[in-house]
Amino acid sequence: MSSSHKSVYVHHAPIRVWHWVNAVGFVFLILTGIQIRFAENLQIVSLEEAIHLHNYVGFMVIHNYFLWLLYGLFSGQIRAYIPNPKRWIARAKLQIRYYVYGIFVGDPNPHQMTEKNKFNVLQQKTYATIMFVLIPAQMLSGLFLWKVQQFENIINMLGGTMIVNTVHVLLFFFFTSFIFGHIYLATLGHTPLAHIKAMFTGYEELDEASPSTTKQPVSEYS
Repeated sequence: MSSSHKSVYVHHAPIRVWHWVNAVGFVFLILTGIQIRFAENLQIVSLEEAIHLHNYVGFMVIHNYFLWLLYGLFSGQIRAYIPNPKRWIARAKLQIRYYVYGIFVGDPNPHQMTEKNKFNVLQQKTYATIMFVLIPAQMLSGLFLWKVQQFENIINMLGGTMIVNTVHVLLFFFFTSFIFGHIYLATLGHTPLAHIKAMFTGYEELDEASPSTTKQPVSEYS
């Protein structure tokens, strides 16, 4: 590690475990989902095995989600996902400018990570939408499709099996695309592997000159 950086404990162990279990689960769900969708043209495993594995991993991801939610609520970590409307637009403009221009000319990231403020305003909005809206929608649509007859009344209230299935497939495409974007953004640390390494160790390597390591943290809640 460069002498100009300082390690700060940002990612708690339960969050790291949830993150990697979730990552592996999503990869399995995507692969088995592709197998199920294109069963006539793709036969890595049988359709029956793909459905069984998809359901099994799906319940594992649901269980993992509620462990994340409980830990976030009781530890206060969930606050990191909740955007603060105060000066949000101004901070979002700075972050967008950094991503589309500043990062290519060496400008400093306008967001200074701290243990309690690890996400920039755009990440907060994105992750809040994913964790509180899109993942629950994907879990519920998958649950309804798992037992169509058992959830027939709810499915009919939502517009029928085709609507529920369409929502599930569209979210499948979204999460598949998100993973690629997520991996790319994870390489934008001071080294390409810095953020990825931090998700194993828990420690982010922050600039020594950063306000988070020298003076008062720059908080999204200020």
